[in-house]
Amino acid sequence: MPQKILSKIKKSLCAVPFEDDLQHTRHKVNGKRNKKDILIHNIPFLFTCDETEKLRCFRNCSIVVSNGIIQEVIPAKKARSQNYSLVYEAGMRGGIVVTPGLINAHSHPPMYLLRSAMMLDEGESIDETIAAMPKWERAMTDEDYAFSAIGDLTEQQKAGVTTTLSHFAVYWPVELAARATRQNVINAVSVASNTHPENSPALIREIMQKQETSAKSQLAIALHYVHRANAKILKEVKKLQEEHNLLFTCHMAESERVARKCVTLHGKREVEMLEDYGLLSPRTVVSHSIYVTDSEIKKLVKNKVGVVHLPTSNVIHKSGTFPLWKFIDVAGSSYVALGTDGVVSKSRLDLLSEAYQTRITHLYSRTVKFGSLFKMITANAARILGMSDRGKILPGMKADLAFWKLKDRGFIPFDEKNPMTLLGNLITHGGRAVRDLMINGDFVVKSRRHTKINESQLLSILQKKHMTMRRRLAKKEKMEKS
Repeated sequence: MPQKILSKIKKSLCAVPFEDDLQHTRHKVNGKRNKKDILIHNIPFLFTCDETEKLRCFRNCSIVVSNGIIQEVIPAKKARSQNYSLVYEAGMRGGIVVTPGLINAHSHPPMYLLRSAMMLDEGESIDETIAAMPKWERAMTDEDYAFSAIGDLTEQQKAGVTTTLSHFAVYWPVELAARATRQNVINAVSVASNTHPENSPALIREIMQKQETSAKSQLAIALHYVHRANAKILKEVKKLQEEHNLLFTCHMAESERVARKCVTLHGKREVEMLEDYGLLSPRTVVSHSIYVTDSEIKKLVKNKVGVVHLPTSNVIHKSGTFPLWKFIDVAGSSYVALGTDGVVSKSRLDLLSEAYQTRITHLYSRTVKFGSLFKMITANAARILGMSDRGKILPGMKADLAFWKLKDRGFIPFDEKNPMTLLGNLITHGGRAVRDLMINGDFVVKSRRHTKINESQLLSILQKKHMTMRRRLAKKEKMEKS
């Protein structure tokens, strides 16, 4: 554990206390009983998938939370607010719409400092961007990565995301960011990295030896691209996955060049390589997957491999169009989730606009229903990441909840006789931010303010670090030219 960086995070980013909570929020504290007993009361509209995966809208209900777990969802009239230590009044001042916390199935949090570093309109293709990224990332320190990841995760949280898969080449900076922000993080560390060529599967074993029992993030294995791995690496990845039940993730067929590169180097396509080493399974998640054949799509679905669609990234980098309908037509819709990618690929780190981009991208073939989009960023994402206790608002699930203000430009007007119109409004209206956000029963965002991180301080630090990174890179380039 890099204690020096941890100490700096605690010293510089401690959130300002909420001295006026009771006057200006919906929270009411009852006595001094166990403050983990929470009632979210008088919810006008609650959206979730049920046990059968059917999308449901519950009206005028309440949620009981204890020790970070949802105990029950009951009609509001049956709840007695005096029985709970903390009551959140969701019916006040126009009301609140409650959804499960959103799940981002693919992102790169330590790259947050690269916002504006690589102008998105200047790249000719994803291949050009991939070639340029390492020089920027090598100009960053572990401390930079940690603060960068905090910036990324807090932005995601303000957009309703409670769980994030981080795909990057370092572990500890992401772990520190997860601790600081309280975000649920799957910390996928690349063992064949584009930016850290020294990484190998041995790094995963080293992390496990040093990992603390109180680790906040969940360790996973990543490959930047399949073609960067050889037989030895893939065998070791499979061995690690079997021994420790680790999730494995990789970018797949993101561009035509990447797809060809695998054949050139290994004589096989990416799906075949993963299949040969036993890595086509429900514990594998592949991202992008644009240039896959019909037979490969059937193999991915048959083996219940999770697939992360990143439509904004694909458009910005001119990568191509994900074959969504081909996955759906072979019963693969349940295994498709969405991700934001990093700020180089999508400057605004929210999943709702990614859901809307998905609808727009595929509209000329067929219409992706709003309910399907909602599942991609909740229940589907939980399924492919192996998080059976998240993504739904049901008894026994973790209390990861997003609270959206109902009396808001993005929701009103809506059809009161058909509240599902609210779901369409939620997805299609840009600039959406949560009013409150609960992760594991803890309010991480309250009244639109982060309760764990001093965001003003964070932004100042990120700006300074960004400019230091630029100067460091310029100095290195000058030395290389001389």
